[in-house]
Amino acid sequence: MIIDALVAEIGSTTTVINAFDRLDTREPVFLGQGQAPTTVEAGDVSQGLQEALGALRDNLGVSELSWRKMLASSSAAGGLRMTVHGLVYDMTVRAAREACLGSGAVLKYVTSGKMRKSDLRKISELRPNIIFIAGGTDYGERDTALYNVELVMQKFPEIPLIYAGNIANHEDIADLGESYGVKVFITENVYPSLDELNILPARSLIHEVFQENIVHSPGMGRIREMVDGAIMPTPGAVMEAAILLQAYLGDLLVMDVGGATTDLHSVAENNPYHVEFMVQGEPFAKRTVEGDLGVFVNRFHVYEHFSENEKHVFKDIKDSLSDMPKIPQSPGELEIAECLTQKAGELALERHVGSWKELFTVSGMQRFISGKDLSSIKFAIGTGGALTRLPHGRDILQKLLAKPKRNLLLPSEKVEVLLDQDYIMASLGVLSQTWPTAALRLLVKSLGLNPAQVQ
Repeated sequence: MIIDALVAEIGSTTTVINAFDRLDTREPVFLGQGQAPTTVEAGDVSQGLQEALGALRDNLGVSELSWRKMLASSSAAGGLRMTVHGLVYDMTVRAAREACLGSGAVLKYVTSGKMRKSDLRKISELRPNIIFIAGGTDYGERDTALYNVELVMQKFPEIPLIYAGNIANHEDIADLGESYGVKVFITENVYPSLDELNILPARSLIHEVFQENIVHSPGMGRIREMVDGAIMPTPGAVMEAAILLQAYLGDLLVMDVGGATTDLHSVAENNPYHVEFMVQGEPFAKRTVEGDLGVFVNRFHVYEHFSENEKHVFKDIKDSLSDMPKIPQSPGELEIAECLTQKAGELALERHVGSWKELFTVSGMQRFISGKDLSSIKFAIGTGGALTRLPHGRDILQKLLAKPKRNLLLPSEKVEVLLDQDYIMASLGVLSQTWPTAALRLLVKSLGLNPAQVQ
């Protein structure tokens, strides 16, 4: 059997591979899926990929399978690990964080101002895939970023360095790279002027650098040999799919509760009634990643967030957590996974969404809004293994959206909940880089909507 494309999603706990065909027609087809536990602990994630391929062949009922193109996304082996270093925390550092998170990175360390020896020790311990340096509005303060770039080049010449700060530094930073023999990637300033976020060029560059250097991530070398196309960070792939879908459906929120992290992606304009009260700008496409909230790797941590009443109701859960498999099977395991998913999603939503407060000022009572405004969201979409594969994933998403939370800019009760029923959103984000129309049609169909309306 010969098909157009395979897209592998190599997660922290599960490896999924999806098969697609007829991608150049108006009726692209999702043929099927295979999955297996990720084998990162064995130091060879390609083993899990081969097992997922075998499961896919079994599910398709074929003994041989070949493809014209193979693509992949990955969050295994820690995913895309980055550190961010800027000038002022609430300005350039925040802009740099948004660029990195939107690209699919897991931020391991963030600093502001001139870096210190303790910062360098921390980076040495973390061994990030990419170091990201920003700082200074265009033609503003220059010295801090130059100081940090030279320090990083001296200490970590082997780690890819991205600079997205004051453009007046471009020539000097290129000269530093040549002097130290370090390859530095330079792009537009993420914070070119006050309250202006310019994160798309940096986000695109991060994907390119990740793709070029992924072979250096533990256990990923053999995967790169198997894949003849792009490898993207899985959260970055979900963001690409969300942006593609927002242009078709309107403002939306995507939640992915995973084995190690819980990611939220919101692609939305601010409510026009709230704009005048906002104290800082927010990106149109925003991602938050909660590295402490996952239903397998971080299951004990999620359990600790249960209220005393919840712990009493689910008193048998704690004793069962030690024996939880990566992929729950039994009714008891599924029930525990659903409880953990509900709590992880609840906490992640509270951390992602913006809020408002009222304060007395010299002009009287004034309202102030900070953070991402989700009040105009039309659709809430569940993707990832937990929400799409657990028996009550849709109910979980509906309940956590309906739970009242004072002063938070949450979606209204009119929001429509959709599930990525085929669990292919991340794969379609990767696929959209080559077949955007086919990816959109397949995604709309996976959400239970009519793909025939997609032009």
